[in-house]
Amino acid sequence: MKITATIAFVGLLLAAGPLFAQQTFPIYTGTVPDSQPSAVQETSITLANGGVRISNVVQPSLTAFLPAAGTANGTAVIICPGGGYARLSIDSEGYDVAKRLNEFGVTAFVLKYRLPNDQSQPDKSIAPLLDAQQALRLVRQQAVKYSINPERIGLMGFSAGGHLAAWAGTQFAKPVGDNVGPTSVRPAFLVLMYPVISFSDTLRHPASRDNLLGKTPSAEQIRQYSNELQVTAQTPPTFLVHAEDDKTVPVNNSIVFYQACLRHGVPAEMHLYPKGGHGFGLNNKTTKDLWTDRLRNWLDANGWLSK
Repeated sequence: MKITATIAFVGLLLAAGPLFAQQTFPIYTGTVPDSQPSAVQETSITLANGGVRISNVVQPSLTAFLPAAGTANGTAVIICPGGGYARLSIDSEGYDVAKRLNEFGVTAFVLKYRLPNDQSQPDKSIAPLLDAQQALRLVRQQAVKYSINPERIGLMGFSAGGHLAAWAGTQFAKPVGDNVGPTSVRPAFLVLMYPVISFSDTLRHPASRDNLLGKTPSAEQIRQYSNELQVTAQTPPTFLVHAEDDKTVPVNNSIVFYQACLRHGVPAEMHLYPKGGHGFGLNNKTTKDLWTDRLRNWLDANGWLSK
């Protein structure tokens, strides 16, 4: 009986699995903008701990994670995994987070965005932003299909994905690319997790800046891609989380963005943990506090969890 019950339970888990990842679909139809023929091929590596790392993305896509039937509240979040603009930690900073957001009644989309690559992109410095903006357009255009309020689509990013989210959240007024169209690319809110914010010499994450802009960016490029300098009164409300002992991306990245929000009257909430390092994903093991609980409270306080 025990063996039979165990097999049945495993069968239920296997059957339930696909309910989380409902659908994966490309964000572009036809030719991908800012792309050129090359030998670059996407690679996926599974680490010893089960983590998945994707690199050399050629065909960007979204994977939709839908809340349980009857629990969706109309809010959606597009998630940008981190990886220094060299790879995507698509499980711990993507799929796992999407499932947690589903528990809040939030519809989640994990964005597999292109990473800067001179071989496959004529201008590698805009490819990630092109993909993030197109993801916002596409989810907004498909709002009815997914029972989403088009005015309640947020953008979340981890590490370099946080740079991308902040980039999209501060430079939406002039979308990049040739086929802009009328659909807004402004996120309703931003969730920035131990984000790369600044490309200044004192705060930069060297690999992220080098991968996106090369090793000798101009002063103007450094300024343009330092998101704390691009905040305006129109920047979306922002939620930030960082660990003070982060040796990879200094905590001052979050602090300067938060300060910029304050200066421009942008509602912002920031949670700093004394320890936790970098890349802790859903669970900072140095504390019993769950940042996802703080996020739920923030979303609720702003009305994004109400139906």
